[in-house]
Amino acid sequence: MRLFRMPPQIVRLVLLTVGIVTSYLIARFFLTPPSFGQYGFYRADALEEIASRQPVFAGRQSCDKNCHAKALETIAKGDHKTVSCESCHGNCHDHVEDRQVKVITHVTCTRCHEADPARSPFIKQIESKKHYSGERCTECHVPHQPSEVP
Repeated sequence: MRLFRMPPQIVRLVLLTVGIVTSYLIARFFLTPPSFGQYGFYRADALEEIASRQPVFAGRQSCDKNCHAKALETIAKGDHKTVSCESCHGNCHDHVEDRQVKVITHVTCTRCHEADPARSPFIKQIESKKHYSGERCTECHVPHQPSEVP
């Protein structure tokens, strides 16, 4: 005589749970890369893959004084002195490698200056529909010194 008899739905639930856990452990064993966890909770081989990629951003130091001296001098005095050139002009790595490659000059000021309560109050914010209904901010503002009027 049995002392304790388990209801059939509990037996099925336990078997289902054991099956799911077993499937998960088998999948984890076969799908986890060998380098996972070597340096932390990520795949260590990703570091080499990322380091081997060709850079797309050149950085402000590549906007040398020979070609862009006037712009760099103007920016150094203005409100945008801490903003990277590539924030507005797009990635410039190809332009640095070959000066004949044109840089994007269409600036989207609203990316940083559109009114947003989550944005720092130190950044001047506007509501673009109320501020100006024209096509471009550069019709009234000089991008390298936005407080100046052209």
